[in-house]
Amino acid sequence: MTSKAEITVSWLGTNAWEVISGGKTILVDPWVSRFPTEGKDGKFNPNTPLSVDEKAVDEHINGADTVLITHSHYDHMGDVPYIAKQTEATVLGTETHLNLLRAMDTPEEQLAQVGGGELYQFDGYTIEVFASTHSVAGKHKTQLFGGTLTEVPKRPTKVKHLLEGGSLSYLVTFGKTSLFFVATPGFHEREIAGIRPTVLFMQGTTPNYPRYEKRMFEATGYPPYVIPTHWDDFAAPLKEPAIDEYGAAKLREKVAEVSPSSKFIQLDHLESHTF
Repeated sequence: MTSKAEITVSWLGTNAWEVISGGKTILVDPWVSRFPTEGKDGKFNPNTPLSVDEKAVDEHINGADTVLITHSHYDHMGDVPYIAKQTEATVLGTETHLNLLRAMDTPEEQLAQVGGGELYQFDGYTIEVFASTHSVAGKHKTQLFGGTLTEVPKRPTKVKHLLEGGSLSYLVTFGKTSLFFVATPGFHEREIAGIRPTVLFMQGTTPNYPRYEKRMFEATGYPPYVIPTHWDDFAAPLKEPAIDEYGAAKLREKVAEVSPSSKFIQLDHLESHTF
C-alpha cells in the first residue's frame, strides 16, 4: 500500500494517468476504452461511434476521488461519465466539458466547473488550474473538433460530437511534491511562469510551436523529472507495449539538450513510478 510519503503515478495510455498518495486517487483524462477510429480508407473517421469498454474500465480504474479533464475530445473524456458514476469522484472541467458530461448523464452533483486560476484544497492535496490551448495542425493551424457549448447538447454519439471545449493544465500538489499535467504544447507560458513542479508531464516535439521545450522548461524552472505523455498509438490494446507514434524518443533527445539535469522517465502501458 502506498504510504503518505509516497506518490505513485501509473500510465493508462494516451493522456490517462492515475495518481495515488495517502489513500487518495486522482485520475487525469482517464480513457481506457481505446477503440479504433479508422475508416475503410484507413483514414481517421470522425463519425466513429462513441463506446465505453466497461470491462476495461472496471479492470484498470480502481476508484477515484478526483477526475481532471484537460479537454473533452473522445480520447480524453469518453470514459468519464461511466467512471464518475462508478466512483462518485469530483470531476473538474470547463463549461463545455461539463455540458457534454451532462448530456452523457453524469451526475450533476459531482461536476465542478473551472476555467483556469482556481486553487482548490482537497483532502490531502491541492489542485491548481491553468488555462491552456489545444494543439493545432497543418499550414492553417486548424484544431480538431474545436468549439464551445453554453448549453447541454443532445447526447453525443460520435467522436466528432465531443468538442475540444477549452483546454486546461493542472498542478497537483501533495506536500512538497507537485505534478504538472500539460496535455498540449499550446501552454500559456506567461500564466505558468514561476511554478516549480517536481514532475512535468509533457507531449512530444511539434513543428507548430517554436522553441516549445525551451519555453516550457524556462517557465517551469527546469523540473527534476520529466514524463512523456500522449505519445502512443492509442487505438492499440492497452495490455500491449506502447508504440511511439507521437515522438517520445525525440522528446527524450530534446530534454537532454534543453534540460540535461532533468531525469527523463518513460513509462510503458500500465507501468508505475513512485516518487
